Amino acid sequence: MDILSAVKMALRISTNAFDMQLQDLVEAAKLDLGIAGVVLPSTMDAIVRTAIITYVRLHFGQPDDYDLLKRSYDEQKAQLSTATGYTIW
Repeated sequence: MDILSAVKMALRISTNAFDMQLQDLVEAAKLDLGIAGVVLPSTMDAIVRTAIITYVRLHFGQPDDYDLLKRSYDEQKAQLSTATGYTIW
């Protein structure tokens, strides 16, 4: 399953109306992780996929649980940025 399909499934979106916006958020998540020093593997594993989905959920629309999602994403990003195999430090 590609990342856009995984994001749409997590957000329970069945239409293609938001595909461009969601794809932009996926790319923004990848860039944000890159700024933190995370090197994305060529095949996205579950940890990276989950971080990207959390980022998209955080920035798509106006989620009621914004603070929880923000803390969750920040923690996932911090863990990835210090984990062996996800950085080049």
